[in-house]
Amino acid sequence: MTITTAESPAIHTPVVQSPAVQPSMHLAGHTVVAVVIEWRGKIALLKRSQGPSHDRGRWHCVTGYVDEGVSPGEQALLELSEETGLHAADIQELREGPVLMLSDDAGAPWFVHTFTAVTGQRRLTLDWEHDAFRWTVPSKTARFANRVTWLDKVLAATGHLGQ
Repeated sequence: MTITTAESPAIHTPVVQSPAVQPSMHLAGHTVVAVVIEWRGKIALLKRSQGPSHDRGRWHCVTGYVDEGVSPGEQALLELSEETGLHAADIQELREGPVLMLSDDAGAPWFVHTFTAVTGQRRLTLDWEHDAFRWTVPSKTARFANRVTWLDKVLAATGHLGQ
């Protein structure tokens, strides 16, 4: 597995960021990871179950709060394992994308660390947060009309929108 992050200079890939967003900036409770899973040129969209308190029944990618003392890359791998059953050994490459600053409906800022996880595994084992998943070519994501509003921004940041 290759992990490409700003924290590993030996395999460093530049991180594109908004001038207002610094990698060290974190807001308690408002720093998350968003991971797009890629398999054979397709991406996985996951449908939220009725269990979580938000985005029920909507399509999106793997997400999770960044825990205190955990790097965003480590959190991305943890969320992948929890939500899809993909473990570090199943990930061929983890590419870090830009850090986005998005606002929620109340105007509160969220720092979103974006990633692409490339895998050779087609089968995902979903946890309670998701009812279903679909593999789709990135250019067809607009067909998923009930996707979360921020998904297109994450897909654009990771290079998956408009492919």
